[in-house]
Amino acid sequence: MTTVKTLLGLPGLRLRPRAGADLLDRPVTRIYVTELSDPGRYLSAGELVLSGLLWWRAPGDAEPFVAALARSGAAALAASGADSGGIPDDVVDACVRHRIPLLEVPADLSFSVITEQVVLALAAASDSARKRLQAAADAPVETLLERASAELGLPCWVLSGLGRVVAGTSPLPTPGEDVVRRYAAREPGSLTLVPVEGRHAVPWLVAVGGPLSTAQTELAEELAGLVGVTRARSVPSEAELSGEARVVALRTEGSDESRDVLRELLPDGVLLDSTGDTSYAATALRPSATELSTVEPLLQAKRILCGVSDPGPRDEAREAAHYALSVAARRSGRVAVVAAGEVDVHQLLLAGAPDGLRAAVRRRVLGPLLDYDAEQHTDLVHTVRVFLECSGSPTRAAKALHVHVNTLRYRIGRAGELLGADLTEFTDQLDVYLALRVEE
Repeated sequence: MTTVKTLLGLPGLRLRPRAGADLLDRPVTRIYVTELSDPGRYLSAGELVLSGLLWWRAPGDAEPFVAALARSGAAALAASGADSGGIPDDVVDACVRHRIPLLEVPADLSFSVITEQVVLALAAASDSARKRLQAAADAPVETLLERASAELGLPCWVLSGLGRVVAGTSPLPTPGEDVVRRYAAREPGSLTLVPVEGRHAVPWLVAVGGPLSTAQTELAEELAGLVGVTRARSVPSEAELSGEARVVALRTEGSDESRDVLRELLPDGVLLDSTGDTSYAATALRPSATELSTVEPLLQAKRILCGVSDPGPRDEAREAAHYALSVAARRSGRVAVVAAGEVDVHQLLLAGAPDGLRAAVRRRVLGPLLDYDAEQHTDLVHTVRVFLECSGSPTRAAKALHVHVNTLRYRIGRAGELLGADLTEFTDQLDVYLALRVEE
């Protein structure tokens, strides 16, 4: 990294500090020559501003010039007093006030020599920075970020497309979800974002805390490439677990992205198995519909379905997650999340039955009643369902259907005759109720 102090050591420049001696560790990213009285619109952070002070005419002129440097985050001002009888005290005082390092340029030194020397120093530093970063190519993402941050003089992070902070050199100043949203919408922000290359369902981004020079941008792109290699090299663990665990089953319909999505949703989870569009992982976390809705636009999958078990023995939890996933598959929408603990037991059991078997059960148990309703234009099926959901209470069912209790009893009796069942007996009630719910 090239700093203001680095420039003081360049042979032949003979720059002398006049203000800001405690600020010489500031990184320099480029050089900018100007004689404008207010160059603010053209400045960017980290620049060494080179000026012959032709804009200075009288005390007070330095204030707007140096204030513009401070607002832009300029690294330092290198000024020549060759045409002003030395550097005016007004300029020195403004630099002290705005905390801008001031370097005095010898009167006999050409600006072209300074520019050439600084550009060469920046190029050499950039090349060295890339080599030092590449030397850490086999290191974890955290180490790569630390090296890059030291070279850039700025904090660095890696974010997933879900907004999760994969790693960082400091706390992220903005929620990760907002950073990713702004990036997707191409909205300006305080961070410079560089996409990480790689064939992954959920992309990653390198974020750097501030605007970058050309050389810094090249280094950030180098970092993104190394992070991509590190990500591709890392293999998620696939393990047999003992003891209790929560299991998450995830299906990406029409694509093989389930494994990548689980890795992003459950960074601390253990992958149990994966068959392309469906993957299972043991975890302490529980994905939400909001998280899945965030990642869904990034995927090729037609829908994202998720089943979550309660904590329990691994094999049992996996089966529960599988059946919860089956329930989710029967729901509408592009994203469906079902937790096994929130689903009635009979729904979990029915969810695992093949569609053909479900249809056969419904026809075998309810066939005569369905045919009667179709021929007579009645709705005894609905009456039976309400009756059973009222725990077989004629009074409660009659009230729910807004009919007299005797009418209700007649209808239930007629339905029982058609079904060949006693709808006041628990076992017959159970068979009929399951057949009624089998299409859900």
